[in-house]
Amino acid sequence: QVQLVETGGGLVQAGASLRLECAASEETSSPYAMSWFRQAPGKERDFVDAIASDGRTVYYARSVKGRFTIYNADTKNTLVYLQMNGLIPEDTAVYYCAIDVGFQRCALITGPYDYWGQGTQVTVSS
Repeated sequence: QVQLVETGGGLVQAGASLRLECAASEETSSPYAMSWFRQAPGKERDFVDAIASDGRTVYYARSVKGRFTIYNADTKNTLVYLQMNGLIPEDTAVYYCAIDVGFQRCALITGPYDYWGQGTQVTVSS
């Protein structure tokens, strides 16, 4: 059972940057994808971005493309960062990381994901 822990959330002003970290308790057998989702109050959990186990294939939601970057921080792919630049109030949400084991194509919905973290709150004030 892989455990995921997200850190790095906080309260910032619009235009600021934050870097979220997702740490996995162990290495996952390839292929897999590590993804970020976010959930604002009263809304569904939405896909943000993902990185495949090859460390090169990445996917971004249209709403964050050009502002957010997902990347691996170690060669074992147990630490993934989400660099968020140019934050806007609409980015306010709880951010979750998740792992899709046996990844074949990027899943934009929550169902295919096998492991989830507890989430970290990001609040962007205007």
